[in-house]
Amino acid sequence: MEKVLVSACLLGSHVRYNGSYRLNNHPVLMRWQEEGRVVQICPEVAAGFSTPRPAAEIHGRADAVLHGQGRVVEQTGNDVTALYLEAGQLALELARETGCRYAVLTDGSPSCGSSFVYDGSFAGKRVTGRGTTTALLEANGIRVFSEDNIGDLDDLLNKPGSA
Repeated sequence: MEKVLVSACLLGSHVRYNGSYRLNNHPVLMRWQEEGRVVQICPEVAAGFSTPRPAAEIHGRADAVLHGQGRVVEQTGNDVTALYLEAGQLALELARETGCRYAVLTDGSPSCGSSFVYDGSFAGKRVTGRGTTTALLEANGIRVFSEDNIGDLDDLLNKPGSA
């Protein structure tokens, strides 16, 4: 059975920067948990971030951050790039250890975003882009879906011969 790496906040864990969670009791995620498909992670918590913690945003693009040409900064001004890079590496290692070729991660996060992140101004402005963990996972062949596209991944996993 195909395993799926899933953001812990989508499973009801209070691990987001503000101590909240994103989704809870989503029917597909609940079914996947019953099937034993879910491999849970919060990359930021795995890397040692506390909950709650200051909001962080990417300055530049995630791919640039991976290559030392961008950074992740907290609203306080603290540069947390190294911890975000470690978070991505820990998620990648877990995905490899458990055989995950797919992930469902929280959109908008500077770590887990897959279709949008925030622009680095802390003004709530969304921009098309990916988080650092998503960029690293995808660079290593792991396909990332947002919580808004869980159904698409579920269809893929249930399609004979494609997952």
